Amino acid sequence: MSITYRHIEPQDNAEIAEVIRKIFREHRIDMPGTVYTDPTTDRLYELFRTPKSVYWVALDDGVIIGGCGIYPTNGLPDGCVELVKFYVAAEYRSKGIGNALMQRSISSAAELGYTQMYLESFPELNKAVSMYLRNGFAYLPAALGNSGHFACNIWMVKQLP
Repeated sequence: MSITYRHIEPQDNAEIAEVIRKIFREHRIDMPGTVYTDPTTDRLYELFRTPKSVYWVALDDGVIIGGCGIYPTNGLPDGCVELVKFYVAAEYRSKGIGNALMQRSISSAAELGYTQMYLESFPELNKAVSMYLRNGFAYLPAALGNSGHFACNIWMVKQLP
C-alpha cells in the first residue's frame, strides 16, 4: 500500500464520484436528498474551484480510494465552513487514511481563516461519526446552512484553532 494525498484534478471526477456512490449503496443510504443524487458529485473538480474551498483525494498506487473537502456552503454563519464529500473505500477504512484526509481539510480550513467547521451525516455512518466526536466535533440539534441534503439527520460542529 502506497498512499499519497493531493488536491483534486479534472480527471478525478468520475473516479471519486463512483467511490462516493459505492459507499452510499454499501450503507443503503443511496436516496434523494443526499450526495448520492446531488449533481455536483459528478463535477467535484469544478465545484472545488469555488474560492475558499479545497478538496483532497487519497490514492493507493494512483487509484483514488477516498476524498474529503471543505466548502463555504450557502447560509452558514460567518467564519464557518462545511466538511463535505468525505468518504473512504471500505477496504481502506481503519487504516488512518480517513483521519489523514480530515486533518488535511481541517488544516486547510484554518489556513483559509475559518473558525468553525460544520458537517452533516447519518447514523449508518457510525464509524465516521465516532471519528468526528474523537476529533472535537459536537452534536447540533438542527442543520446549519443550505446544503440541500435534507435526508441527513446528524449535524455537528467543531471550533477551529
